[in-house]
Amino acid sequence: MIIPIRCFTCGKVIGDKWIPFSQKIKQGESPKEILDELNITRYCCRRILLSHVDLIDDILKLMR
Repeated sequence: MIIPIRCFTCGKVIGDKWIPFSQKIKQGESPKEILDELNITRYCCRRILLSHVDLIDDILKLMR
């Protein structure tokens, strides 16, 4: 739904990385290269960004 502010496992701040990550994914860049560029090196943080499903817009549409 909403990207967490901090990694659940290590506590690193990752919430501010979601918008640049999602924009570059839409442009067709490789997820590995994007995560390396954003300095997300721990696999616990990488999995949160890679597995996140952005449903907030769909939920807001249903609530109208």
